[in-house]
Amino acid sequence: MSLVCAISNEVPEHPCVSPVSNQVFERRLIEKYIAENGTDPMNGQPLSEEQLVDIKVSHPIRPKAPSATSIPAILKSLQDEWDAVMLHSFTLRQQLQTTRQELSHALYQHDAACRVIARLTKEVTAAREALATLKPQAGLVTPQAVPASQPAAVGAGGEPMEISEQVGMTPEIVQKLQDKATILTTERKKRGKTVPEELVRAEDLSKYRQMASHAGLHSASVPGILALDLCPSDTNKVLTGGADKNVVVFDKNEEQIVATLKGHTKKVTSVIYHPSQSVVFSASPDSTIRVWSVSGSNCVQVVRAHEAGVTGLSLHATGDYLLSSSEDQYWAFSDIQTGRVLTKVTDESAGCALTCAQFHPDGLIFGTGTADSQIKIWDLKERTNVANFPGHSGPVTSIAFSENGYYLATGAQDSSLKLWDLRKLKNFKTITLDNNYEVKSLVFDQSGTYLAVGGSDIRVYICKQWSEVLNFTDHTGLVTGVAFGENAQFLTSAGMDRSLKFYSL
Repeated sequence: MSLVCAISNEVPEHPCVSPVSNQVFERRLIEKYIAENGTDPMNGQPLSEEQLVDIKVSHPIRPKAPSATSIPAILKSLQDEWDAVMLHSFTLRQQLQTTRQELSHALYQHDAACRVIARLTKEVTAAREALATLKPQAGLVTPQAVPASQPAAVGAGGEPMEISEQVGMTPEIVQKLQDKATILTTERKKRGKTVPEELVRAEDLSKYRQMASHAGLHSASVPGILALDLCPSDTNKVLTGGADKNVVVFDKNEEQIVATLKGHTKKVTSVIYHPSQSVVFSASPDSTIRVWSVSGSNCVQVVRAHEAGVTGLSLHATGDYLLSSSEDQYWAFSDIQTGRVLTKVTDESAGCALTCAQFHPDGLIFGTGTADSQIKIWDLKERTNVANFPGHSGPVTSIAFSENGYYLATGAQDSSLKLWDLRKLKNFKTITLDNNYEVKSLVFDQSGTYLAVGGSDIRVYICKQWSEVLNFTDHTGLVTGVAFGENAQFLTSAGMDRSLKFYSL
């Protein structure tokens, strides 16, 4: 009779007996078991290696396992092995799936953490900007024509810089404005009433048709282009401001976006392209005016001239100063190089929000529109209100001075267009538009020959006769901006349907 190990059920090479349970074990196996557990595997009683008693036997001949004595038994053994491998494989696959789920969950958590960090960073930046705006505002509610302090500007690095010194309209600035006006007036007198030879004639203008439409400039999720301007020195460069808070520079010839400028925290309602520099300006209800570098696609200056939404922008003929109007009832005159507000004025007797602003071509006077349907003419050097044009009903939505220096066109929420003679200070023509027509944009061409109106549709009038020569209804939404190309070679428009359209022969 052969001895059999109680643990392995095989014939032991070095048999020993446990005095605790009187069972035979393979010494190697029982020693491992004792080392791990310190008990007898059969009855759980304490057991040590010293207690084991070796059994002296001659070298046993191990019998073949019964499972290896026939082909069916061998096949069954192989089948069992295969089943064990498959079960192991299944267990590994389950573990892999669990690990994948854990990894996916960890990645989601990481992504959520990144989003929270980004949101907090944005909130911190907004809080810093708000703080920078509020710090030096104590001295702004002052009588007319007292220079306002400039709260903050932003350097090339993007961080707000405090600028708190009061600047005012120095004699040097006033002289600079006067010299420029003298030059411009002299040039206008030289031109006289002659119309440029390259200017498109009215009969050709009436044949204009839509030649291109681009809808991909601004976001589709917040649709609408709210402002439009062309570069005066190269009218192929188009500037738009959108409801998506972005400012976009577009090349008409290349039909591609040159730059997308991001920084405003609310929609962009006014844009201006500098005539000689690669610089553009934008204003927004977020109460800031931003100066952007087109080549660098970055904000180089933030002008904080107002405490409420900025409603109008106009660039002075020198190209160095910016006029802005606001819902806070003030207009401001700012230096674009330093971002400082030179002067800030309100008509305290009116107590009404300003809705738009525009420089006269000579730059010494300018007009503002108000929410109570008034048009006010201001003297820039004296910073005084020199004339008022009543007549509209409803807030004034747009004003435009003609290049001839005599005419002012105004539009308001009364479906009418009024033309004023600045020499006689009176309304000499009223164009009544369709019922419920909304006037959003007015612009004369560079020669003062044509006047374009954008709103419920697009209309072009020839000056002096004031007859309609064009009417476009291609936009599916309200038209918010119209502009003439050089010598009226083309007309462009933008609207709430998110599209920028070009019209020509």
